[in-house]
Amino acid sequence: MAGGLLLGGAIAALFATALPGPDPSSGIVDPPPDKIVIKVATVNGSGCPQGTAAVAVSPDNTAFTVTYSDYLAQVGGNSDPTAFRKNCQLNLIVHVPQGFTYAIASADYRGFAALQSGASSTEKASYYFQGSSSTAAITHPFRGPYNDNWQSTDVTDWAQLVWAPCGVQRNFNINTELRVNAGTSTPGSSSFMTMDSTDGDISTIYHLAWKQCPAS
Repeated sequence: MAGGLLLGGAIAALFATALPGPDPSSGIVDPPPDKIVIKVATVNGSGCPQGTAAVAVSPDNTAFTVTYSDYLAQVGGNSDPTAFRKNCQLNLIVHVPQGFTYAIASADYRGFAALQSGASSTEKASYYFQGSSSTAAITHPFRGPYNDNWQSTDVTDWAQLVWAPCGVQRNFNINTELRVNAGTSTPGSSSFMTMDSTDGDISTIYHLAWKQCPAS
């Protein structure tokens, strides 16, 4: 899914219920009134083969979402030896109104996991701007026995938000990873974890925070 997928609309700030209120000195502002445009440069990885991941703006334009149809990590049984780890890198070109910058303030992930007793898994995500050394990475562990939907939320403290550089166009990268470990589970038994949802809901939602750039 390289290039060509164009997303329009005014992507608003984060959901107020998802995060604590900002420090008045943080510089966080309401989203700019002008629309921003997100263009998907590339979607690559073993967890998102071409044609299996889609990006869209939520109906009320308050966030953008990613839906997967083939994001599955598994171990044991007849699974491929390399299937225990799957990943996906989303590379976005984000055009924002002049004078503003943005950061990913929170992200909601969901899927389904079936882990045997003794097995474990992790969901990991990292966020960074092209050419920047600042990377925010968060990992969520799960342990068997487990056989249910799962959901995790990454929330970044206001002081730790990684902001897009002002006045420069830098692609934004989101890397996600699922990893399953057989551990002490019964030899030959199978465990797996997916990044999707059994009820067909959106698998991942990203919420944005905004602030104004310093006057040049």
